[in-house]
Amino acid sequence: MSSYQDAYEAQTGRVAPAQAAQLDALFDKMVRHELLPPRGQQAVDAGLTAHTLNDAQENPALYQYYRWMVTTYFGNQPIDELPAQLIGRSLTCANIFQTTLPQPLTLNVWQMTAMQDFPLMTDRAVIVENNGILIWLLHRHPNWPLINQEGNNFNQPSVKMMQTLERRGLAYTYLGDLDTDGIEIADRLYGKLQRTTIEAFTALQSPLTVAKWVTLYGKPPVSAHRTRAGQVQQSIFQQELNTIHLLGKFVEQEQLIQQYEALISQWLVKKTPSSFDSK
Repeated sequence: MSSYQDAYEAQTGRVAPAQAAQLDALFDKMVRHELLPPRGQQAVDAGLTAHTLNDAQENPALYQYYRWMVTTYFGNQPIDELPAQLIGRSLTCANIFQTTLPQPLTLNVWQMTAMQDFPLMTDRAVIVENNGILIWLLHRHPNWPLINQEGNNFNQPSVKMMQTLERRGLAYTYLGDLDTDGIEIADRLYGKLQRTTIEAFTALQSPLTVAKWVTLYGKPPVSAHRTRAGQVQQSIFQQELNTIHLLGKFVEQEQLIQQYEALISQWLVKKTPSSFDSK
């Protein structure tokens, strides 16, 4: 048992949870003042699900242990982690517009209106579902053109701005969680785009790739709701949703950082992304 678990048990009178040892490496990094990725990435790197350190309902005992360590054991020490909290009703992007402002940019409604004709620095961008993924990929690859979709947040100004950039010739492809909600989000977002082909939108996350990732890295859900059956508009997304449901497993974006890096690197240097032909 580690010194962290010893301290927890001695000071709280409670037994450390069964998975406490999986957080030892994370706490070691805190001791060394290392820069940590967003919290969802921290959890997946520790072999847990992405919500474990953010959601008290995901694993209550481990969440309580983690919170005690952060607030009491490390209470007097600042923890250096990249935040994933981004503003709603906005568009967060990186390396899309020709500007010397630090990246990423979080544009509010008024800024988006003013930026509709602003010069672009790229002809393509990767849309990612989750805040923390954009922050972590940008930290590791500061020049990559990325757009944050913000999960279920389909706020009208950001959708309108993505449509405007699409009409200006910006090519899109997409990466998101491989669970039922994630596929439904991808299907809904694609339905709001106007010139992007489904082949281009799923270039990095095709049905074959989804089947491979779910087979290799999939986790059984705590609740079957996460891999439930469902109906979506696009046949490609229906294939992906069916795979997830039939295998009964899901994959979170935080598990696929290395795979993303390889695929995005290849996509960004393609001569023509070909994702803004008429539907």
